[in-house]
Amino acid sequence: MLNVSSRLADEKRHDIRIEAALAKLYASELGWQVVDELVQVRGGRGYETAESLAARGEKPVPVEQAMRDMRINRIFEGSTEIMHLLIAREAVDQHLEVAGELIEGDGDLRDKARAAVEAGGFYARWLPSLVVGAGQRPGSFSDFDELAEHVRFVERSSRKLARSTFAGMTRWQAGLERKQSFLGRLVDVGAELYAIACAATYAQTIAEEHPERAEEACELADLFCRQARRRVDGLFDALWSNDDERAYGVARRVLDGEHTWVEEGALDPSGEGPMVAEQPERVTAQ
Repeated sequence: MLNVSSRLADEKRHDIRIEAALAKLYASELGWQVVDELVQVRGGRGYETAESLAARGEKPVPVEQAMRDMRINRIFEGSTEIMHLLIAREAVDQHLEVAGELIEGDGDLRDKARAAVEAGGFYARWLPSLVVGAGQRPGSFSDFDELAEHVRFVERSSRKLARSTFAGMTRWQAGLERKQSFLGRLVDVGAELYAIACAATYAQTIAEEHPERAEEACELADLFCRQARRRVDGLFDALWSNDDERAYGVARRVLDGEHTWVEEGALDPSGEGPMVAEQPERVTAQ
């Protein structure tokens, strides 16, 4: 994903804000999973510091340091949660331009009527395009050879993602911005689809630039795509079948002071002091 996004950036022919944001989000999350599994594979040696390993005469593999260093990527330069909201906003930007006056604010009836006409014209053209496409034709994207089936899946699922986004806007209208779990899943679907497309594209590039690696590149890309497709299917299912409202209700009650009995007997190792230190008053120049 990073390789393909970087090449798109180098070409300077495309607006890759969404692609760059997806690459940052996906790489941060996947990188953390990789290093977490690395610690698990190495067991106790993964938990030890490099200095400790060296002192025992072993190769000083700095796995625990890699884990600490990798974790910050999910926070710095846009936390995972903020990246979800940023990408979601970009994804629905065109809809807000077209139908914003209908779903936001109280606007004048005349303005709403005008917006309804314009939105109707846009969606009359846009919605039919989401029904069928190249992803449903068995021979499409044949230039990707064995990986063509995954590219077809991306095309079909991209249209399904657009339909799901529209359904969410229709259901919640302006309230969609507060449905962060729903938006997060939409973004995660988009990230997985982009990752599949990048895997197929990069495997094709490797085959062209290093023919001797073509078979192995295809094998790796195929496995990744199959795993990603299962994640996409699960995310789509969770869009409409989840416990979001119940979880939100319980969270609000916890914030209101309920369920504190669950903390009984739990030790607080943090000691005394405020959670956040008081900040000095800012002095403005006159």
